[in-house]
Amino acid sequence: MLYVGVTNDLQRRTTQHRQKTIPGFTSRYNCSRLVRYQGFGRIDDAIAAAKKIKGWTRTKKITLIEEMNPAWDDLPVG
Repeated sequence: MLYVGVTNDLQRRTTQHRQKTIPGFTSRYNCSRLVRYQGFGRIDDAIAAAKKIKGWTRTKKITLIEEMNPAWDDLPVG
């Protein structure tokens, strides 16, 4: 599964996903690795980008991930 989301604290949110402390999509489908992220100066821009990416095909999302992280490594936060 691929998860797309928005947060103002990547380290906190990644920890929540990895520890499965928040019920929902990521805990249900065991999404716990951070394979791509992008920073934005404005929350409106981040939300718009997330909505756009959520509408993409899986193939297009995979291409986006592999441009930044071809090995799909679990990226460090912080």
